[in-house]
Amino acid sequence: MSVWTNSCRRCFLNPAVTQRCVQSSRSRRTELRLSFAEQRRCSTVQGEVRVRFAPSPTGFLHLGGLRTALYNYIFAKKYGGSFILRLEDTDQSRLVPGAAESIEDMLEWAGIPPDESPRQGGPVGPYLQSQRLDLYSQTARELVESGHAYYCFCSSQRLELLKKEALRSGQTPRYDNRCRHLRADQVEEKLAKGVPHVIRFRLEAGVEPFQDLIFGWNRHEVAQVEGDPVVIKADGFPTYHLANIVDDHYMKVSHVLRGSEWLISTSKHLLMYRALGWKPPTFGHLPLLMNKDDITTNCGSGFNTNRIGRRIDELITEFNPSKITTHSALLDLEKLPEFNRIHLQQRIEDEERCRLLIKDLQGQIHQAYAAEIQGKEVLHEDYIRRVLQLRKGHISSLKDLLSPDYSYLWVRPSLSSQQVAALTAEAQHIASLVLQLVEDRGGELAVDRLNKDLKTLAKQAKTTKYREVMKLLRLALSGLQQGPSVAEMMVSLGPAEISHRFQKLLELSEAS
Repeated sequence: MSVWTNSCRRCFLNPAVTQRCVQSSRSRRTELRLSFAEQRRCSTVQGEVRVRFAPSPTGFLHLGGLRTALYNYIFAKKYGGSFILRLEDTDQSRLVPGAAESIEDMLEWAGIPPDESPRQGGPVGPYLQSQRLDLYSQTARELVESGHAYYCFCSSQRLELLKKEALRSGQTPRYDNRCRHLRADQVEEKLAKGVPHVIRFRLEAGVEPFQDLIFGWNRHEVAQVEGDPVVIKADGFPTYHLANIVDDHYMKVSHVLRGSEWLISTSKHLLMYRALGWKPPTFGHLPLLMNKDDITTNCGSGFNTNRIGRRIDELITEFNPSKITTHSALLDLEKLPEFNRIHLQQRIEDEERCRLLIKDLQGQIHQAYAAEIQGKEVLHEDYIRRVLQLRKGHISSLKDLLSPDYSYLWVRPSLSSQQVAALTAEAQHIASLVLQLVEDRGGELAVDRLNKDLKTLAKQAKTTKYREVMKLLRLALSGLQQGPSVAEMMVSLGPAEISHRFQKLLELSEAS
């Protein structure tokens, strides 16, 4: 991420001022050049904060895009500002149907809904670039009239030959700026004949330095390494370079936080701002990627400490722009289950969000097990809530509860007399003891109390050891040999279902 500000330019250009700045902020240092941290102290957030996330709807939102959006959202909310979603859909050939709606859905799902967007609307819309073409055309004409841009009539064939020749000679392909030297009468003649054309911005030497919040002072003499860039394509649509500065200006964007791949282009954009006489926003470039919210910030920087389990309000409170580093963010995929586990636990513990989980799980259970469901009781809200409360901290996803390891919660297991006989010859006696225990408890079951009761119960077996007693109980309850504790299984299922399953064990033992 980068952020630059004019307020600190004097420090960079004047060593004497730089020295005073360093000495006043940290007297123990005598270096004439500001460290990144000190440069950031000079960059303060002032005035109304308006930031934007501007993806192209050419696919669905990936984790890197979500991370950029999240940092923009946190930055806006940290300083009481607005978070804008703008869709850069000017490349019509690459649009994916449904992607625009999906991006906005994803932001809402992630808990970072935009304040202004194509769906929400807002005071500076429209928020689709394809609906702002007149504004781009008007700006491009202003650049042409002021001499900062020109019409280019070079054919695609000529441009392809330039590219091939550059590659053949081991050079970086670039436009040779041929059409910037056309006379006015030549331009008028070609326009009158309807010769296809684009509009290019005239790059000039003498780029001013800018300060990036993360990467420090930067200056890229783009005119030395690039040809004049296209700002309006032959189809009348703008390129990114023009559209983004026009929209940022008219949408009153105060800070631009975007991927570090755009850091080099910033000097080019600043030339355009200067040509138009506009004041640029403060820029910030996030190091490349690699709660949904928690994992995407934990793999990066911008906080005093990194810890798992932060909610969005905590992320906003703890956010510190000066802590963002230049290092690329790395996502440790092995941490994903842990992040999911903690955030799912938080949702289960929140009454309103837990109700949504229950509703979701009800549908998934019905779909997964359909005709096998042991009874409508397993779809009751209280039953599912009890299961979630007991399993919170152990599962990373609701889908875990639909796996074979948890099928006993929704479907009664099948037992064979051979399975039972392999464990003990006292199955009938043990089943009777469990049925009596459930009756004595009168429907009040708790894990801690049951653990003690089951130890007492096992001692009443004549020849069966404690371990085999527990295996038998687990088999009767779930049909499995591993899983949650027997006590937790019993609390999850409840007295009525426990009695049903041990009555079945009792009958099986009597028959054998």
